[in-house]
Amino acid sequence: MKRRKLVCNFILFIGGCSTRVSPIETSSYNASNSTSNNFKFAVADVTGLEDLQRDYGDFRTTLEEVLGIPIEFFPVKNRTAAAAALQSGQVDIVLAGPSEYVVLNSRAKAIPIVAIQRHNYYPIILVRADSKIKSLAQLKGKTIAMRRIGSTSGHLAPTKMLMNAGLDPNTDVQIVMLGNQGMQALKKGEVDAWTIASDRYKILLKSEGLSEKEFSVIAKGTLLPSDLFVMNNQLAFSLIEDVRSRMLEHHDKLLESLLVTEVNQPYRGSKFMPANDADYNIIREVYKKIGQGNFL
Repeated sequence: MKRRKLVCNFILFIGGCSTRVSPIETSSYNASNSTSNNFKFAVADVTGLEDLQRDYGDFRTTLEEVLGIPIEFFPVKNRTAAAAALQSGQVDIVLAGPSEYVVLNSRAKAIPIVAIQRHNYYPIILVRADSKIKSLAQLKGKTIAMRRIGSTSGHLAPTKMLMNAGLDPNTDVQIVMLGNQGMQALKKGEVDAWTIASDRYKILLKSEGLSEKEFSVIAKGTLLPSDLFVMNNQLAFSLIEDVRSRMLEHHDKLLESLLVTEVNQPYRGSKFMPANDADYNIIREVYKKIGQGNFL
């Protein structure tokens, strides 16, 4: 169903706000399976509405101003649910990490529009400072704390690092998914090693009141693909291009609104840039190598 009600909705919306940004061309809206009068926005790894409002409320408001369209949060349980929501026309735009993106692109043909380039976004593998482990090869037979299955920096990328070092992640090491508790598990000696994104590591050290001297980095990975915004492929091409253009034009304002909350501090120093699907082939490769090709 075409979004005919958007015209009236935008007249009311734009008339009641002070933004100087003109509204998106409403005739561009052509989503066949959606009857919503606004844009539905999801974050692939944020499951609850309360968390979305807390961590992305300022960003949503700014994006409304930039696009000239009301935006409503749409919580999703996981990347699979996000893909289903895109396929059914329930969601228009999604913020996703690299690993989430390849799933959304494969299952829902999500269209990448804008990437958030993080300058220090690469995986690191750490041990305690007093550990005798000095290399990845010495992790054989050891326990490694990772974040969650499918996490780019907290699972896929470090797993590839282990494989490059000649280790079989299924038999040579024991991997435990501890979410955000990996640092404390390593500090207490409950695991032998821990992996995290380099930029998030420094933020976590500060929040936990710990020092880099308590840990030793035994391996650093390469720069990872960017997080990115994707759009529903049922929307008109002209609309998608308009959204991309506006987000890139107002990138400073949008990035500033993201940095209001602590959870988005890894984006500090980042920049918006056009998204390129080919940058994510490395993620697809790792999914297949670890036997998780079904995600794709």
